[in-house]
Amino acid sequence: MIDVAYIALGSNLGDRHAHLARARAALGALPHSRVLAESAIEETAPIGLLEQPPFLNQMIALQTTLSPRELLVMLQDIELREGRVRNVRWGPRTIDLDIVCFDQQTMQAPGLEVPHPELANRDFWRRELAELRGGAGPA
Repeated sequence: MIDVAYIALGSNLGDRHAHLARARAALGALPHSRVLAESAIEETAPIGLLEQPPFLNQMIALQTTLSPRELLVMLQDIELREGRVRNVRWGPRTIDLDIVCFDQQTMQAPGLEVPHPELANRDFWRRELAELRGGAGPA
């Protein structure tokens, strides 16, 4: 099935713009996928652990035939290649890639919920999603 996945990108360590750029390139190179659009980049305050640098955030609309689980595995691989270390929840990171939602699919499984359970709590995700959908917010 061809669907559109909305992927949130975030970085608050090192060269944040370079991390986002490499992640966008890696997303564009995923099998059976192509980037349809990207939102503006915005700087946001950290969530959770507040004693860390601000984030640069962006969202990508990705047309794909990958399932949510297949896409998650590939996103985690991109994070590892960008030096992502998972040692503190909501801590600083070189890159964070989250599946925010799909246009046509939902999923509730251990380790993966689509739409993302934090969507309602992240104004910047809702703004970016609306930008990519031409003004229409979350489904």
